[in-house]
Amino acid sequence: MTHRIPHRGHAFEYRSRRWEEQRWLLDAVIHSLGPDFDQARTVYYGGAAGMEGLFEFQQVAARIQRFSDMHREYAAAARRREAKARAFEAQGRAVAARESYYIASMLWCCARWPIFEVNDLMREYDRRVVETYCKFIEFAPRPVERVEIPYGDASLPGYLHLPRAPAPGERFPCVFCFPGMDNSKENMVLLYGDKLLERGIAVLAVDGPGQAECVARGIRCTADSHAAAGVAICDWLARHPAIDSSRIALRAISFGTYFGLVAAAALGDRLRGAAVSYVVHEPGMRTIFGHAAPTFKVRFMMMAGYEDEDAFDRFMAEWDVKRWGRQLRCPVLIQGGEEDELSPIAYSEELIDVIAAPKQLAIYEGHKHGLRGGGAVAAGEHPDQMYADWLADRLAGRPMKSEKIFVRMDGSMDRIAL
Repeated sequence: MTHRIPHRGHAFEYRSRRWEEQRWLLDAVIHSLGPDFDQARTVYYGGAAGMEGLFEFQQVAARIQRFSDMHREYAAAARRREAKARAFEAQGRAVAARESYYIASMLWCCARWPIFEVNDLMREYDRRVVETYCKFIEFAPRPVERVEIPYGDASLPGYLHLPRAPAPGERFPCVFCFPGMDNSKENMVLLYGDKLLERGIAVLAVDGPGQAECVARGIRCTADSHAAAGVAICDWLARHPAIDSSRIALRAISFGTYFGLVAAAALGDRLRGAAVSYVVHEPGMRTIFGHAAPTFKVRFMMMAGYEDEDAFDRFMAEWDVKRWGRQLRCPVLIQGGEEDELSPIAYSEELIDVIAAPKQLAIYEGHKHGLRGGGAVAAGEHPDQMYADWLADRLAGRPMKSEKIFVRMDGSMDRIAL
């Protein structure tokens, strides 16, 4: 029997064998690489708030030396930024207050992330995420609505962003978005210059089952949970007076590339299109949970409500997105990196082969999971520009060709008809 050393009372410390065995190595990696050891959270949370937010996240990163530092340092920075926001608000400086409340919410999101069990600390951080984001809404440069979408006996939290205040009778096309397993609805829409809002498209960012705020509510994910979630979201949008229910599409990232396609399959031709980026399409998710950073598995076990690792492994063995791919009826765009370290791109190629609907697979040469930085992304068409224009075209009813697109390091693009 393995000897168990008490560790600050956190039950999750013993949820995964790799987490226990590699914790010392994880701390060594964080000491060298900082909090972006497994993904570019400094970029996708800090960058969502612009240069000021990115700089603040870089400052926090420099102070993080081990895993247990993460929640403390992010929470301390969030409190400081929240205090700035309150001071700006008291001075009547609406734009400065807006920006600081948004940055504070992003910092609270990162403080919440390393808490891999639903406890009082996680609930406190979760509360602060929502409170600061709702303060941002008070000063937002566009209409933003905090929403609750009925889902069985519970509800899914989200934020509906409109490009502008609608004219009388005006209805916007809308994209609803699912985050991945390590981010949340709060950072799915940029503070300024959001790609979809800039194209006149409303965005509904939602935490689906097992994601972010839903974890604290006890709403867990299953292999098919996002099917019912997608239907509930689409039904809710159809009743909203500012949304054109005939022009709805879907966007999802990372683990959301599984969740989003489940939802799209359930919705059939109610969607004009589904664009998913940074793929997680491997059946059973062996690479992300068996070979990547151990944080991925221990966190997803929480999202799914599992304490026993062997039972969780059996649970995950049933996950295969191709089952849902065969049911898709709306056009699909999949964007991935040739060298994705969390889900080999070959599985996304297998998926695209079983989809009968109009489809495109864009692969960026040499890139890993997050599709950020240099190489093909810098030289070629940026994935964010690609997905935003692709969704705008689908919402406008423009035709598309089914093809595989290979974006090379020099920016050129090979296109192969499918």
